[in-house]
Amino acid sequence: MRPAVLHYLVLLTAFLSGPALALHANRPTPGHTRVAIETSVGAIVVATDDKRAPVTSANFLTYVDDGRFDGVTFYRAARRKSAPQLGLIQGGIDTDARRSLPPIRHEPTTRTGIRHLDATLSMARPDRANSAMGNFFITVGPTPNMDARGDYIGYAAFGHVVAGMDVVKRILAAPTCCGSGPMRGQMIVKPIRIIRARRLDGTPHPTRGVKPWLLGLRRKS
Repeated sequence: MRPAVLHYLVLLTAFLSGPALALHANRPTPGHTRVAIETSVGAIVVATDDKRAPVTSANFLTYVDDGRFDGVTFYRAARRKSAPQLGLIQGGIDTDARRSLPPIRHEPTTRTGIRHLDATLSMARPDRANSAMGNFFITVGPTPNMDARGDYIGYAAFGHVVAGMDVVKRILAAPTCCGSGPMRGQMIVKPIRIIRARRLDGTPHPTRGVKPWLLGLRRKS
């Protein structure tokens, strides 16, 4: 499919899906940057909150601008046992170190004021502060246990879905198995491919240098 046609279809999907919260799916919102995430089951449009979570938003947008999310997957669907229609989906580079950038400083919800409500975009991380890199999650329903409180640093929420929550819910309902620890039974049997992620607002700012995950790609194709 030609890039111009693909871009039009993504925008059309965003428009027809309707806006979420106070953000707009079909036009820019000051202080936010929209990103279209095209998956194998449909398009999701998110908006990063660049003013309240500048570090986390800039990190996510760098992964987008570099193409580091192109060809990765949504690999986790964590459903609540009491209400399986609620939970979160997680995607990104997983453990692919070739695509990773250095870890970033943690921006807790107590500082940003962005709580984990329905359709919240947030960063996944190991069990320590200042460790988030290229994995993110999207909530379906409020998940206040992800917010910082007391000595608990929580997770860095940095935006919201503005279109395509039907796609998010479709991914959440995907069959799961396997995994270990807190992810036990939550790994998607057939991970949902992220075909490409592209910003819809502003100017891309890709990093310079070699992109290790692309080495040899043209030779093999």
